[in-house]
Amino acid sequence: MNRLFISVLAALLLGGCGNLGYYLQSVQGQLGIWQREVPVERLLEDPALDPQLKAQVERALRIRDYASRELGLPDNRSYRSYADLARPFVVWNVFAAGEFSVEPKQWCFPFAGCVNYKGYFSEEEARRHARQLAAEGHDVYVGGVPAYSTIGWFADPLLNTFIRYPEPELARLLFHELAHQVVYVKDDTVFNESFATVVERAGVARWLADHGSAADRERFAQLQRFRADFRRLVTDARAALAKLYAGDDSIEEKRRRKAEVFDGLRAAYAAQRMEWGGFAGYDRWFAQPLGNAHLASVGIYTQLVPAFEALLAQQGGDLPRFYAAVRELAALPAEARKARLAALAAR
Repeated sequence: MNRLFISVLAALLLGGCGNLGYYLQSVQGQLGIWQREVPVERLLEDPALDPQLKAQVERALRIRDYASRELGLPDNRSYRSYADLARPFVVWNVFAAGEFSVEPKQWCFPFAGCVNYKGYFSEEEARRHARQLAAEGHDVYVGGVPAYSTIGWFADPLLNTFIRYPEPELARLLFHELAHQVVYVKDDTVFNESFATVVERAGVARWLADHGSAADRERFAQLQRFRADFRRLVTDARAALAKLYAGDDSIEEKRRRKAEVFDGLRAAYAAQRMEWGGFAGYDRWFAQPLGNAHLASVGIYTQLVPAFEALLAQQGGDLPRFYAAVRELAALPAEARKARLAALAAR
């Protein structure tokens, strides 16, 4: 969920010469999307349109209308156009963390503030930057991203990178991205992503209750259990490493025990996978050389979920009231906001 383009034009005007190449690729990447966009009305009128794609776009529009009508998410032109980018992801995000740190590196930009990843429209450029960070001693992770939000500055399109998702997964993605247009806090990626994750969960549960079959609901509940198990494995490893890094062991001992933690994480995943009946959804993630940045990339999206879920329950499950309460949180100074979220999570 890249938030960087909203700062690019301003950054160019302000003259960030050291990052000029990065800003230019961001501008070119966004322009490339706009050049491929077609309003869905015109797309659906095309007699040569592939019938399967037509059905998928129509399905996305039903979900999009539901998002505004039933979930109180913004009613605007976002996800009412379509672009085929002819690639599997829209951007590739680079995550980095120190060799002995579970906290992600931040990059800061005018207007958008600081974020815990750096997005590239080219996989090659993302991996080039990751190699530079690795040469500086960072643990790095490059992850492909199917969608991102410009948080309401522009109308975000439907993309080939996610249009073929199963219906619950498509709804989850659209609800998540639209949530970023409701509340966005500068310099607080974990707040933004955790809030959007809670909105997506509540939204999909309601969508499936209204439109899904019993099989759809069961399959989505199963995937949610798998996600929760995966996050638990990562959270446990992250906690073990945080304790290790805060200790007084030598560098060599920390490196040895760090490797043991990641070996243990792989073994735990293998056992969990068997309990899942062979579900292989996270095999690609575990196939990589794992490091601190991999763990940080997961924590960004879930770290504050319990707090936001408690706040939603406090509002009786009423989403508009929940959004209003989250806006009040967002307006607090960072430390006060952090304390309030910690109190909510403790309930």
